[in-house]
Amino acid sequence: MALLFGSLAACGGHPPIPKNGVVQNDLGSWKYKRFQGPMLDVEVYVPSNRGQQFSATYITNDADERGKIENKDLVSVVVTRYEKPDGVTRATVKLVRRLAAEDGYQADEQKIKGVRALSFKGHGEAWVMWPSNGYVVKVGGRGRDDVPEAMVGYYGDRFPSTLPGGALEGALPPGPDEAPPPGDKQEPYDPSNPRPDLDKYDPKKSKLPDKKPDGP
Repeated sequence: MALLFGSLAACGGHPPIPKNGVVQNDLGSWKYKRFQGPMLDVEVYVPSNRGQQFSATYITNDADERGKIENKDLVSVVVTRYEKPDGVTRATVKLVRRLAAEDGYQADEQKIKGVRALSFKGHGEAWVMWPSNGYVVKVGGRGRDDVPEAMVGYYGDRFPSTLPGGALEGALPPGPDEAPPPGDKQEPYDPSNPRPDLDKYDPKKSKLPDKKPDGP
C-alpha cells in the first residue's frame, strides 16, 4: 500500500475525491470538527443541473488545545457536487461577478498553491471559490480577512481547478441557456436604476459599490 501511494505521488496523482464531498479528518495543522450535508439548497445555482452541498469545519491545533476559538482559528469548506459538469464553471463566475456588482464584495482572480480561483471579501467575511469539473469548492469563513492558503492547497489537490484565466474580465465561460431560478421573476427595466450586465462585467473597469453598513 505504501509503495502504491508513493508511486501515485511520484506520478503526480491526486488524492481521491471524498465520498461525502469534504475531507472528514485532520488536514495538516487543521483539526476536523464538523460535517453537514447533503443539502439541496445550493449556493451556486446551475440551470438544469441539480447539486448537493456538503460542508466541513476545521480549527487550528492551538485553538483545540486551549479550548477557545476565535475567527482566525476557524475555516469552513463547502463542496457542491452536481449531476454533470455542464454550466458549473459559468455559474461560478457569474455568482462572483454578481457579489461584486450588486453586493459590494471585492472580487479578484488569484492563483493560490497552484489553484486558480476567485476570491471575494466584504461584509466581514473572506472566501476563495473555484469550479472543478462537476464540483464547486468554497473555502473561507465569516469574521476572517484572509483565507488559509494551506487549506486551499489541500482541497485543490483533490479538486483541480477548471477556472479559465481572466474569467472575471472576459466573456462568461460557455454553458447551457439559463432560466431564472425557481421563484425568481424578471424585473422590469428601470432606466434610473439599471441592473448590471453580468455577462460583460469587468471589475477593473467598473467601480464597485461601497460596502454596505451593518444593520438597518
